Amino acid sequence: MTDHVAVIGAGFAGLCMAIRLTRAGVTSFTVYEKAEELGGVWRDNTYPGAGCDVPSHLYSYSFAPREDWSRAYPLQPELLRYLRDCADAHGVRPRIRFGTEIVAASYDEAKKRWELRTATGAVHHARVLVTAVGQLNRPRFPDLPGREDFAGTAFHSARWDHGHDLAGRTVGVIGTGPSAVQFVPRIAPRVRTLRVFQRSANWVMPKWDYRYGPAHQALFRTAPGRLAFRGGWFALCDTVLYSAVRGGRLGKAVEYLCRRQLRTQIADPALRARLTPDFPLGCKRVLISDDYLPALARDNVELITEKLTRITPRGVVTADGTEHALDTLIYGTGFTATEFLAPLTVTGRDGRLLREETWADGAAAFLGMTVPGFPNLFLLYGPNTNLGNNSVVLMIEAQVRYVLDSLAALDREGRGELEVSSRAYDAFQRRVQEALGETVWQAGCDSWYKTETGKITNNWPYRAARYRTLTRRLAR
Repeated sequence: MTDHVAVIGAGFAGLCMAIRLTRAGVTSFTVYEKAEELGGVWRDNTYPGAGCDVPSHLYSYSFAPREDWSRAYPLQPELLRYLRDCADAHGVRPRIRFGTEIVAASYDEAKKRWELRTATGAVHHARVLVTAVGQLNRPRFPDLPGREDFAGTAFHSARWDHGHDLAGRTVGVIGTGPSAVQFVPRIAPRVRTLRVFQRSANWVMPKWDYRYGPAHQALFRTAPGRLAFRGGWFALCDTVLYSAVRGGRLGKAVEYLCRRQLRTQIADPALRARLTPDFPLGCKRVLISDDYLPALARDNVELITEKLTRITPRGVVTADGTEHALDTLIYGTGFTATEFLAPLTVTGRDGRLLREETWADGAAAFLGMTVPGFPNLFLLYGPNTNLGNNSVVLMIEAQVRYVLDSLAALDREGRGELEVSSRAYDAFQRRVQEALGETVWQAGCDSWYKTETGKITNNWPYRAARYRTLTRRLAR
């Protein structure tokens, strides 16, 4: 049996695709999910304080607004519950094959269909393949010798060991990115000593999080009220925060907020200096928190900025020769974000491998979705569609609409294949790379947006509104 559409992944993108397919009347599709539950990043990341740094009314589907968000910035349990509720409300859960990992996808040119092979060796077929595996799903670990020798308990923040009690322990945290900025304030009061190993300081802006009260809830029960919040946040993100990405004047207001918060929350001048970034605001993802900096000023917390050289059975050694004793080590080191679709092997026309050959110099796709030589393949949240200033859910919805338009064109025109031309693909890549060169992401800092060679493969260099406009017309 050949499905009309196969979707890999049941996170925000995969569920959006499934729901919109259902609403469009497409009945022949299957969602393949390697885990036993849906949710993607919000299923996997259960560390203390895990939550979203995008406001709830913007980090949700436009077609499935929630009237009862509990706070401005939702925490992981509420986001996972939202996704589960959306899946159940739209009846797509029966379409998901849980515990089914797709390890290889190859295009059959003769039959004009994709062959999908699972980890158990089973084979499935689909006319159109949509990947929705995300960018932030495979934990990254630091390249330090001795990592396997550590005698204590060690785990990545995305695989939190809830069975390990941190109370009274000496804990080390490697990494000071978006995950650490959330869990460090939660664990600092519980541990005996917390040693935070910082490679470089980050810009931290106020979050101003708050719980929604009865007046908010009454407002959110009205369409104008929900639209006002969603539209207001979108406008702010696509103007002020976008200005920071482009190094504009409005971005200076964000930098002022960051500097003011650092000055008011960290009284010690020496500690404040070590927490002051040496790169422009926005070069790396701006962190959003009200309690991270105060946590670093606690008496039982030590910020260590010496370069790490190795891990020993007893702890971590820094470049000055000091061995920092630990009994627990937590990696807040992010994900292998530039390794798109890994470990999935995708083979297109003439046996060409997507990651190993076409993407040998870094992942790229037309509008982040399609690649010449790979017919009827669409990538959701693909290369250069991440945002440093707005909600990626907006991008996902635009991509899903584009895929639906493509499916309609295939049916309307009686075509067996749809594939972007090399000409359109190359022209798009030139424009994107030129625009990326004008952003602060190229201001000399290292970030998860870049490959080891320095190519930015993750971020969209324009406003989110522009992407939504570009995807309204089907390109050939």
